[in-house]
Amino acid sequence: MLNRDVRRVLDGTSLAHLATVLPDGSPHTVPLWVGTHGDHVVFLTGPHSRKARNLRRDPRVALSLAPADNPFQPVIVRGRVIEWREGDTAWEIIDQISTKYTGKPYPRGEERVVAVVEPERQTVGLG
Repeated sequence: MLNRDVRRVLDGTSLAHLATVLPDGSPHTVPLWVGTHGDHVVFLTGPHSRKARNLRRDPRVALSLAPADNPFQPVIVRGRVIEWREGDTAWEIIDQISTKYTGKPYPRGEERVVAVVEPERQTVGLG
């Protein structure tokens, strides 16, 4: 279950930074849009992006967000990708995330998928 304070930040418009593991074991981080779907964290990506390839091989993730209203109370979520959504079910989530950040649905034309993350650890604040 998502912590109430974690959900508030995830449902806002702060950019997240996603950390995954490269094939050689080193970290790979990227900024991205993020949202919630039930008690899961969701984000969109290209199906053949570096992050998607990393996560299909090793589903562990770490996400960090610094809320604009209090950047010294960051939110950190660690977990695993438990599902990949494609097609219409993915586009419904993608459009919700895009509308949150831009006010409009995500442009069509490029293939996109949604990673569904099961949170295993959630932290609010430094420490």
